[in-house]
Amino acid sequence: MLSPEEKRKYIRQIMIPEIGLQGQEKIRNTKVAIVGCGGLGCPALLYLASAGIGTIGIVDFDTVSITNLHRQILFGNSDVGQNKIDVAEKKIKALHPEVNIIKHAVMIDEKNAEGILKNYDIIIDGCDNFATRYIVNDASVKLGKPLVYGSILGFEGQLAVFNLNGSKNLRDLFPEAPNAEDVPDCSENGVLATIPGIVATMMANECIKVVLDKSSMKNKFILINCKDLGISVLKF
Repeated sequence: MLSPEEKRKYIRQIMIPEIGLQGQEKIRNTKVAIVGCGGLGCPALLYLASAGIGTIGIVDFDTVSITNLHRQILFGNSDVGQNKIDVAEKKIKALHPEVNIIKHAVMIDEKNAEGILKNYDIIIDGCDNFATRYIVNDASVKLGKPLVYGSILGFEGQLAVFNLNGSKNLRDLFPEAPNAEDVPDCSENGVLATIPGIVATMMANECIKVVLDKSSMKNKFILINCKDLGISVLKF
């Protein structure tokens, strides 16, 4: 049940007919795991906490670097060198103390992925490399968990919801992970500061829609070009 304070806090969201008190309680009772507290993970974490997700697990072993600051909006200059999940927890708790933050300060791999993710309802893929993406995807399939996927580079982003009620997953679209040297990434090709925020906000939106059983993303892969505001929807 929502507390009186929570009802006041989320009243503007509760007023939406598709949400209401029952929907807000669903949001409050949902557990979401965010894998990677970087360019995608930071804004997704902020908006999911702001929307009232009750429990959020953060999986990240890295420390804050000055090169992170232009796009990883939870961090500032004074945070450089500190563990990302510790900084993230502190800042989310300052904004939304009612949110339960669970920290997993490890590199997710084939051995620990299922153990970490099994207690969450929805998984957010904020990874920055394909090897980890496939590990997270495979764990979500084995566990029967929906996976909200996002990717960014330059002016462009990608968005999908995999394994939603048994729908297709990343391997149905791309059966094998590409060689790391063949795939451009932000460290080599860069990314505009706003792109992670745009894509991550859409990821958080899709996550909430999954909670409310309102998702229309089954077997769709969205390509977003923010240079010319073009959006393509691929069905697979």
